[in-house]
Amino acid sequence: MPTRTKADLFPSRIDLPADTRRYVVDMLNGQLANLTDLYTQTKHAHWNVKGANFYGLHTLFDKLAEGLEEFVDNTAERVTALGGAARGTARMAAANSRLDDFPEGTHAGLEVVRVVADRYAAAGKDARAGIAQADEHGDADTADLLTDVSRYLDKSLYFLESHLQQDEHG
Repeated sequence: MPTRTKADLFPSRIDLPADTRRYVVDMLNGQLANLTDLYTQTKHAHWNVKGANFYGLHTLFDKLAEGLEEFVDNTAERVTALGGAARGTARMAAANSRLDDFPEGTHAGLEVVRVVADRYAAAGKDARAGIAQADEHGDADTADLLTDVSRYLDKSLYFLESHLQQDEHG
């Protein structure tokens, strides 16, 4: 079977024009890269956090990562429902994520929280941009999916920032 390019779509009876589906597939693959990267960075934080609040942060990062799994899967499945191919391997995510890398040597509890919070904020901002793009292209279902993603990322950011606010405004 020949290799498919980004512009190729599988046939679909979804009533969105092929150009719209191509655009949204490309945008969603960017979201998929961000979410996959965010998942792995959150697991990295879970495995490597150190300090007095170790257990609480270790548990928090694990729960946040677990919550991301559903959105990674839903995003990939929306790509394929639109006739695209989900670009979901770790290497694809690393090559296409718009999130900053997790800085090596970062292990201290609240510093890890700051790094992870920055990533959740960036992913949330990008998800909101995706909502606007989906709306502009008449894809309410994708906008709805990304609204759920954005809502989860904002709630997760609240959990993370609450640790920092106590520290900074004690």
